[in-house]
Amino acid sequence: MRLQFVSTLVSALSNCRATRFRMPTRFYSTTTTPPPPSPRDASTEINFNPKRVLILTKLSRYEFEKLRHPDLANEHELEQLLKKRGSDYNTLLYHHYIHKGCEFRVVKAFQDFGVQTRLVSRFNYTQENIDWADLIVTTGGDGTFLMAACRIQDRQKPIVGFNTDPTRSIGYLCLAKKYSINVQDAVNKLFQNKFKWTLRKRMRITMIGESVYDSPVELHDQQLSQPEYRFFECLQEAVPTTPLTVGDEQFKNSKLKTRTLPVLALNEVYLGECVSARVSYFEVSTDTTPHGERIKTKNAGICIATGTGSTSWSHNISKISRQTVQEVLNLVDHELKGDLAAMQANPVLGQIASMQTSLSNEGMVDKITHAYNQALTFPPESGKMLYTIRDPVSHSTLPCASEIQPRSFAQRMEVKSRCFDACMVIDGGLSFSFNDGTTVIFEMFEEDALKTVVELEDDDEEGTRNGGTGGNGGFSHVRSFGI
Repeated sequence: MRLQFVSTLVSALSNCRATRFRMPTRFYSTTTTPPPPSPRDASTEINFNPKRVLILTKLSRYEFEKLRHPDLANEHELEQLLKKRGSDYNTLLYHHYIHKGCEFRVVKAFQDFGVQTRLVSRFNYTQENIDWADLIVTTGGDGTFLMAACRIQDRQKPIVGFNTDPTRSIGYLCLAKKYSINVQDAVNKLFQNKFKWTLRKRMRITMIGESVYDSPVELHDQQLSQPEYRFFECLQEAVPTTPLTVGDEQFKNSKLKTRTLPVLALNEVYLGECVSARVSYFEVSTDTTPHGERIKTKNAGICIATGTGSTSWSHNISKISRQTVQEVLNLVDHELKGDLAAMQANPVLGQIASMQTSLSNEGMVDKITHAYNQALTFPPESGKMLYTIRDPVSHSTLPCASEIQPRSFAQRMEVKSRCFDACMVIDGGLSFSFNDGTTVIFEMFEEDALKTVVELEDDDEEGTRNGGTGGNGGFSHVRSFGI
């Protein structure tokens, strides 16, 4: 079945293999009359009837390699180069065609509804194209979705993601895996309003310092050194600068430059030294810090996540393993056994003692591990940020180190760098310089929310896990810790 699928796509996409790939903007339009929509679901806010759809497509690994090596004369040379590095050329080509097949189905599905479409790559994902569209669609994985989302400033402009290769990408932010094949079914449900919206909260980022206008490094394709491949050069300062709401008094009379970044963070922002072995040094203040005082902290970096990002990097930083839980329960078991006399004299302790045999069994370990890790996530609609200080250093030279929790919620946060080669990375894609003296402010505003599809009607359990853990689904039964 795999070979049959590839052979079908090869005939339609053979030109991709024969030419040096440089993705143009493609325009499609049809005059097909769409069928009348079904009665609107009560959970939807507006009728879904876009006239212009912008489709941002992923740069496949095959295309990436061709861009990295433009001097190769033919496919054989590329195959030999990949072979020397231990990469399988045929596998790369196979997954390239898998991606292109889904991309083709997405374009055709919207064409069938009489929608004008533009297919663009990251290199021509411009503000002009974004403003032109009524709907943004991504074909790729979570990385492509995040890249598209960070540029959308209008909360009324929706975005929908299709996971083009579920065997290679989990696609938490995309529609369910079954719609990678049944694209037409998904588009039909969208136009029939058989879906639910959610507004994912995002972080607005304001930088204050001398070098806030320095160009960032694009981590998605930093190996492509050619200027024409730069993504961030297309960005405009589209986000309006708002009055500072955190520590603003100290900046009113300052001559430092202030810049509200033209991108919004959907998942998380990471702050830390570029070399991970170095200790990061920051001054941190949140809306919950007494008197707005900055607290000094040395650590291995700070991760600030939204509800959407709470299931991603932030979750992996804070989650605990079975081994940790097992060792803690063993210690509890040991302590309880150490004072049998007190347990026998106290009815409550005696009852606890009767439970000792079940504390460290495998069932209890698994249950506690799962419950703790699940409680680290929170809904994408939440107006709070979750910051996590990685490996905080506590000693006598930092008297305030114990005054700040290593993990907690905040609605706004201010971090001043005391580092010398640090960076601020937004959604794993853009890296800004964040060195000594630079301050960054994180805030959440309703108008910065991102409109996305949470679930499609009649989806199975797989289809309700969009955006990390499926929007509201998956959170109602989770008890959040006091973090």
